[in-house]
Amino acid sequence: MELEAVYICDSCGEEIVVPVDPTAGTRQQYVEDCPVCCNPNELVVEIENDRVQLDSRSEQDPSGS
Repeated sequence: MELEAVYICDSCGEEIVVPVDPTAGTRQQYVEDCPVCCNPNELVVEIENDRVQLDSRSEQDPSGS
């Protein structure tokens, strides 16, 4: 099954579509560089009943929120 999720890059504001691998688990957390501005984003993916929720934040965010 092919799944995709969308996030907005905190650095450049671009909408980014990322593939999601459901075989990697129902909760995934990783860092991915934005393909537009190359700044790192921390992504948290949760999969439930074939629905994908993706939260993102700049990895360089000093507040941690």
